[in-house]
Parts: sequence; C-alpha cells; structure tokens
Amino acid sequence: MADFFQPVFWTLFISLGTLGGIFWMVYLLVSGRKVKLQPGETAKSTGHEWDGIEELNNPLPNWWVWMFYLTIVFALGYLVLYPGLGVAKGVLGWSSAGNHELEVQEAKAKYDPLYKKYASMPIAELAKNEAALRTGNRFFVNNCAVCHGSDARGNRGFPNLTDNDWLYGGKPEQIKTTILNGRNGNMPAWLPVIGADGVRNVASYVLSLSGREAPAEEIAAGKKIFETTCAGCHGMDAKGNQALGAPNLTDTIWLYGGNRKTVEQTIAHGRKGKMPAHKDRLGEDKVHILAAYVYSLSHRQQ
Repeated sequence: MADFFQPVFWTLFISLGTLGGIFWMVYLLVSGRKVKLQPGETAKSTGHEWDGIEELNNPLPNWWVWMFYLTIVFALGYLVLYPGLGVAKGVLGWSSAGNHELEVQEAKAKYDPLYKKYASMPIAELAKNEAALRTGNRFFVNNCAVCHGSDARGNRGFPNLTDNDWLYGGKPEQIKTTILNGRNGNMPAWLPVIGADGVRNVASYVLSLSGREAPAEEIAAGKKIFETTCAGCHGMDAKGNQALGAPNLTDTIWLYGGNRKTVEQTIAHGRKGKMPAHKDRLGEDKVHILAAYVYSLSHRQQ
C-alpha cells in the first residue's frame, strides 16, 4: 500500500482532479449555450423554486460566458508556466522554496554587513544604540516572545528578563552564551529521598527565607534537611549558584510560583527547564544583537 502512494500516484490524482474540474466547467458552459430563446419567446421554468424564487431557463449572458472562458484559458496557461499538477515544475521552473531561498539571499546581502557592524561593538555599548535595539526587538519577537512574552516579563517556568534576577548570570557575555548554546535546568525530585514530611519541612524553611510565616518546628527541621540536600546547589545561604542555574531562594522572585503548594510540588517532583540554543538558528552576529537587546531590558536607566 505504501508503494502505491508515491509521487506518480499523487501527480495523477492532482492532475486529474484539476484538469477534470476545468474541462467540466467547459462542458457546463458549452451545454448552457444550447439554450436559446427565439424572438418574442419567454423563458420557461426549470421546475426549481426556493423561497418564492423560481429558476428560469434563461441563456447565459455572452459577456459572462466569454469572461469565464478567459479564466479557463488563464488557468491552463498558469498550469503550463507554474507548478500545479503534482511534481510537474512548469516551464518557468519556479518554486516557492526557490523563491524563498532567493529572498533569503537578497536579505543576507542587504543586512549582513549591518549585522557584522553591530557584532563588532561591545554588547553593553550596543545596548544604547536605538537602531540596533529595534533590530534586536524584532529578533526577540520572532524567536523569544512565545516563551518570555512580548513584554519579556516571562511566564510560569519562563524567566522575567526585565529585572536583575538571573539564573545563569546577567553579564553581557553570559546572556550571549545562554542564547547561543541554550540551557538545561534540572531540579531533582526529593520526595523519594526525604519523604512527605521532609518536603513539607523544607518548603517551610524555604518560604521563611523570603519572610513568609511557617511553623517554627518545621522551619528548624527543614533547615537541617536543606543543609544536607539542597545547599550543594543553592548554597548554604540559599542565595543560589549561577554556574549551576540554581535560583536565589531568599528573594520574592519565583520561576514556577511561590505559594506553598507550588513550592512543595517543586521540591517533591523536581523541575526540568530547557532554553533552546539559537546559534544554528540565528547565527552569532544576530545573537550578539539579540543579547544586547535582552541586556538593555534590565539596564534602561544606565
């Protein structure tokens, strides 16, 4: 069965359907022209009626018939010149893929010199160039906004890029490295290790770090567990580790939400976050401009 549905089959299927439809229109036009009224003769009913509107056997107007013939000639000419019958390419050899590639090459020739000029500038300096930022904004909207939002303020599981809280560092080159190579975040699940009581206690301790209230005995018990299981990534002071992508737990910024239920869920079942690499998609010059735009979002007053 799989061998049956090959390009030859689809070419025949599409060609017969397309050409058959065109020639069926020709047949309808020709057969419709056979209806002629003699001088003084009135049109007769065809027997079709709907909502008080009766269909009569009036012949088609000549201007309408010839205009329809012209559209048929145009359709046949189009199918000769352009692809429209399966794998047939048309005598002009045009294709949407080829046209797209031509437009890409024209755009590269036009814009690549500008991108290289911007790429030669330090990111912090480029972040003050309004023209470069407009270009960076377009890159952001087309590649990043789907996760981080059009305003770059993030969403649940996707960081806010307009503040100064960074998982992997907010220095210009750190931002560029993140965009170029992507990031893979991994918060392990601790429920199998510390149990449900341990999850509750650690959540109480973590919440207390940012000024939230929790039972004192749970905070004390949670701190002991934290120091033996969590401090390796988040640090003994719980301020995080950008080399590992471990967030600061002492502020009020939460990637997945800061209510008790969400914090316990994070501790119990872990989290896995993935920032895709854009090096192959955009190239280093465009990433440099995009990094300058992202950097500017949290340095507007500088």
